Amino acid sequence: MVYYFSSNTVSPAAFIYVGKDKVENEELIKYGWEEDVWFHVDNLSSAHIYVRLPEGQDWETIDKDLLVDCAQLTKANSIEGNKKDNITIVYTPWSNLKKDGSMAVGQVSFKDQRKVKRIHVEKRENPIVNRLNKTKVEKYPDLRMEKENRQKELRKRDRDAQQARKKEEARVAKERKEKAWQRDHAYDDIMSEENIAESSNQNRDEDFLDDFF
Repeated sequence: MVYYFSSNTVSPAAFIYVGKDKVENEELIKYGWEEDVWFHVDNLSSAHIYVRLPEGQDWETIDKDLLVDCAQLTKANSIEGNKKDNITIVYTPWSNLKKDGSMAVGQVSFKDQRKVKRIHVEKRENPIVNRLNKTKVEKYPDLRMEKENRQKELRKRDRDAQQARKKEEARVAKERKEKAWQRDHAYDDIMSEENIAESSNQNRDEDFLDDFF
């Protein structure tokens, strides 16, 4: 089971999701998206919270209010962290999560510590947590299928973009070729046999010079 939340601090509302338990967290780790940012209470047990950012948005520039929502939700979903004040929440892109066979179920580390940020949470903000909990929905998604469909969509988009680029390159090449031909043959009409004949005196009447006298 996965719990879904919506944060209306941004428009359109941000998509936040949480695994029910550590087994579900394994699935979330495995089938996350490039747009996902992972949150966890630092040095304490907590749920794995993810926010799915709009495509192309830099994870380091998350809206401040959305960041607070994610941090409060992470704190609220930690048995120990929810009871304590002045805790630290860590967050990083899903792609920076590292998982190997030596780790316990639900446990992760990071590929690059430089891509891990921290936010200090002084205390639980009930209005924020309550607002988010009102949007809570429980679902049983096929995470693998969702990931596969997403990858198919991205591959199709890449193919379409490549085809569009090739089409545009062909159009530009044709246009350049036509302009080059026009440039190289700009004087063809002037030197045509008809124009040469018109400018020649050979075929004119023998009295044509009379006009000049």
